[in-house]
Amino acid sequence: MIGFKKEAQVRYEDGNFEVLSGGDYVLCGVTRKRIPINQLKYWSVERQEAYATPEAAMKRHKEISE
Repeated sequence: MIGFKKEAQVRYEDGNFEVLSGGDYVLCGVTRKRIPINQLKYWSVERQEAYATPEAAMKRHKEISE
């Protein structure tokens, strides 16, 4: 994709995240889609992974809960 150059390394915390290594996107843990770091809204502190949409987050939650 145009504009995505480097994947950021991120530590996900409650209500916030810390960029450990600079980049302009993270990968969704479910869909593997690139999420612009400035648009990151959904993640799991427990699993330390990002989600592109609330539906992706719910899908992962259901997978883990089964």
